[in-house]
Order: sequence, then C-alpha cells, then structure tokens
Amino acid sequence: MLRFSANLSLLFTELPLLERFQAAKAYGFDAVEIQFPYELPAAAVQAELGAHDLKLVLFNVDADTLLQGGEGLAAVPEKQSQFKAAVAQTLDYAQLLKPEAINILPGRCLNPSRLAEYQQTFQANLAYAADVFADIGVTTVFEAVNSHDMPGFIIDSSLKMLSVLAAVGHPRLRLQYDIYHMSRMQEDCAAFITQHIDKIAHFQFADCPGRGQPGTGRVDFANLFDLIAGVPYQGWVGAEYKPVGSTTDSLGWMKNSSGKPAL
Repeated sequence: MLRFSANLSLLFTELPLLERFQAAKAYGFDAVEIQFPYELPAAAVQAELGAHDLKLVLFNVDADTLLQGGEGLAAVPEKQSQFKAAVAQTLDYAQLLKPEAINILPGRCLNPSRLAEYQQTFQANLAYAADVFADIGVTTVFEAVNSHDMPGFIIDSSLKMLSVLAAVGHPRLRLQYDIYHMSRMQEDCAAFITQHIDKIAHFQFADCPGRGQPGTGRVDFANLFDLIAGVPYQGWVGAEYKPVGSTTDSLGWMKNSSGKPAL
C-alpha cells in the first residue's frame, strides 16, 4: 500500500499553517511535508506533529528568492556562504523534527553563459549538504523542475538529474521525483520509475498541465500509483498539488489509491 504525505504548503491552505496538521490527520494522512517550515519555530512544528501523531517526512533548504522569480541559492557561485548558512538553519530544524529527507532546489541560471559554472557550484553544494545531513542520518534529495513554469531552471529533465547524481556520487544523495514536473516536460514517468526506482527517495505528484489533484489533467495516476506500489519502494508519495476547489473536495483520489477514506 502506498504511503501518502500531505504537502502543507499547498494543501489545506484554507487554514493557518499550524492548523493544517490536524486537518491532514483528520483526512487520512499519517505524514506531512512542508516546502519551507522556517516561518514557524521548529518546536511549534514538533508540538503539532506529536499532538496529531504525524511524521514530517521532508522539507527544503531555503531557496532565497527562487519562488519570487530569482535564481535561488544552491547554484549561484556568489551565494555559497549564504547557502551554507541555510544548510545550518535546516540542520537545526532537522535535528529536532527528524525528517527522512531534505530537498535542495537547484534554482535558475539567468545568464546562459554561466550555466557550466552554476552546475559546478550546485554539485559542490549538494556534496556539502549531503555530508552535513548524513551525519544525522538524513538523506539529501534534489529534483528537476519543468522549464515552462520556471524558465532557466538548471535541472529540468530526468537525464540531467541522473547526470548530477552520478557526478556527485554521494552515498546519501538520491532523487526527489516529481511526477507533475516530468509530465510537464512530456517525459515517460512510468519508464523512468521502472528503470531507476533505486535512485528515488521521495515522490511528489500533481496532475498535468494544471497542477491540480489527480483527475484534473492527463496523467494516468491509476497506472503510476500501481507501479510505485509494485516496485521495491518504501518511501513516501507527496501530494503537492494546487487543489481545484477546496482541499477537502480534492481528496477523492485517496480512497481509490490507498484504501483510506476521504472523509
């Protein structure tokens, strides 16, 4: 049976962040993930997890201005000191919250002539972060993001993910595979999952092209969820979509996929 986590940065946003933990549990989730939890004290997050018997399975290292149109943090050569400070902040949270994985967003390169330099910086920063988080038993992951939504993103395909993974070669570095982003790039998700499941430590999903819940686009989730359930994968599958309608009305896919009721 698949294990689904609710991404509280996109789901239950009808509620303040601290109230989303209880909502996630009430609607059948045993785990949550948060893109950037740093607006809350780590102790407050820990208290909500304990109160509702939830596990926080994943969150991201800070990405600076990436979501506001900037280049981000992890690949910018001039920001390596800032990146290390962000890793230290994440480490403080991870020591208390004990996630299974920490995600690092590669970011954009807005000057194509510097792309190789940005790629080298990202690989060096990945290796640094993987060392830091391995010391507390946490896996480091990174992901590809489609270049339609984020033009200039330095990793926008499965092949580029594999290339970086091989180049860094760290034993505690794996992929976060996002079904939405790779579907948006018209990739064959089923083929990649079948061939490379040993390299994937976390999944995220949304339908494509609108990034809504399963059933609002063209992705064959029945097939993909069956595939993930049938391969040797013990991690979590993160619901990271933008609900069409209310979050609670968007959860019909859960009953068909996991057997848990969409209350």
